[in-house]
Amino acid sequence: MPIIPNDPDSLCGTHLLFRGNDILINVHSENSSDGALLTTDSLPKDKVLADCLKSVSISDFYAEPEHHYTAAMFNQEANAPAGYEFIPLREFFWRTKTAEQQEQGLPSALGALAARAHGFLRLRQIHLYCPTCGAKLEVDKTETAKVCPVCRRLDFPRIEPAVIVLVSKGDQILLVKAKNNIRGFYGCVSGFVEMGETIEQCAVREVKEETNISITNLRYVGSQSWPFPDQLMLAFTADYASGDIRIQEEELLDAGWFTRDKLPEIPKPGSVAYNLIMGHYQA
Repeated sequence: MPIIPNDPDSLCGTHLLFRGNDILINVHSENSSDGALLTTDSLPKDKVLADCLKSVSISDFYAEPEHHYTAAMFNQEANAPAGYEFIPLREFFWRTKTAEQQEQGLPSALGALAARAHGFLRLRQIHLYCPTCGAKLEVDKTETAKVCPVCRRLDFPRIEPAVIVLVSKGDQILLVKAKNNIRGFYGCVSGFVEMGETIEQCAVREVKEETNISITNLRYVGSQSWPFPDQLMLAFTADYASGDIRIQEEELLDAGWFTRDKLPEIPKPGSVAYNLIMGHYQA
């Protein structure tokens, strides 16, 4: 079933409003305090969305009736409406999980819906022209896709699979600091799946390329949609087999073995890396 773009008469259900990688929540709801479980009651109400659509603060919006939600993207310079605030989408993922879901590394239904909405909005921002003939794309009337009015090519939302691997050696875990990580924290080895390889081959290759460590006993433990902008993170654990750390200097600033009681700064809750490092996935 297709999405319905920019139609104020087609708004439905849950409202997911974004500004960049942040999402809007109600600061006066019962669940608004830091760390509290966020639910649909924490999201903007109909009147708030309607008022925002009348202003120039929203650059794009759509409804997806099949999943009963409306999604909108604010301009980057827009302020939150009175009584609301923007929080990082990563935090939203974590705060929509129950304690059981957090412990098991499972996604929440509301977090998954937000990931879907944010991913589609980003797609609509950047995927404008047909890669075959260059014509301006239109929203398809029957599929969740864009269609070229000239050559009729269908373009569905892009999803890029990437692996993320936590390697253990006794009570130590292998963590790396990436060059492109502006926050400076240590995380797990990760990388995109290349054409022609399996996700298992990718996991082995990435660890070897980035750290010179060979692994064994590779185990798939979970996955997470990561719409920054369009990844599907496939999480693995593995055991150390051989090798001394020698970092891939083009990719990493540092790598090392750490125990969980003496961790460096790591990714925040809400990320698949945090779940791996804290042992929330059960292999």
